[in-house]
Amino acid sequence: MGYLHAGHLSLVTRARRCVGARGRVVVSIYVNPTQFGPHEDLARYPRDLERDLKRCRQAGTDVVFVPTDQEMYPAVTAPGEGFSTWITEEGLTRVREGASRPTHFRGVTTVVGKLFNLVQPDVAVFGAKDCQQAAVIQRMVRDLNFPIKIVVAPTWREPDGLAMSSRNAYLSAAERAQAPVLWQAMQQAKAAVRRAGGSLPGRELRRRLVAFIQQQPAARVDYLDFFDPATLAPVDVVGPGTHLALAVFMGKTRLIDNTRL
Repeated sequence: MGYLHAGHLSLVTRARRCVGARGRVVVSIYVNPTQFGPHEDLARYPRDLERDLKRCRQAGTDVVFVPTDQEMYPAVTAPGEGFSTWITEEGLTRVREGASRPTHFRGVTTVVGKLFNLVQPDVAVFGAKDCQQAAVIQRMVRDLNFPIKIVVAPTWREPDGLAMSSRNAYLSAAERAQAPVLWQAMQQAKAAVRRAGGSLPGRELRRRLVAFIQQQPAARVDYLDFFDPATLAPVDVVGPGTHLALAVFMGKTRLIDNTRL
């Protein structure tokens, strides 16, 4: 959605590796209104297209596709006209981001499906920070027979462990200082699994991690879940290979992250 950082540009680099010097790398930049809820940050989401275009050029992008809302979602001009067709995934989107943001994934799958049809890529690269989104896109591509290979590239982090995100720009200095608590909580979970030498009760570990995070004055946990990475189904017993995902409000800014334990 723009306001590109080093994590986004790493996806460009990965795409170039996938297609080679003779391939074409396309970056779409579009703040998609349909994946924002009624009281979310669509109006103030950070935007700087001139800066983004410069970074894309420096990263070796061949094409930057910047559609308008009118092009992506034609306005209703007469009865029966306008935009009324959606792509919905009904298995993986019931939990975590889908539960916290009920209309979010309908907007994601619809806009990604439209971008795939418009650009016709052979390969599409997504970041692992949005792990549920990546899983949903992979399922959509499989179920709807898109002839596209989905590549999920690693999360890029700041030196203190905070996952890079355009929304980090919202954080005040005090909130930014507290934000690495997400990374620290994930490291605590990994350490707990190592100490257990196997499996341990998820409910107790979750309670400890939530309490640790919320020691930070600005932090409020939206969710912290352990789940099977293949199915995204919640698990009660945590062990090696279990995935952890969390969403935390830092002040008014909602941050997400995830890791494999």
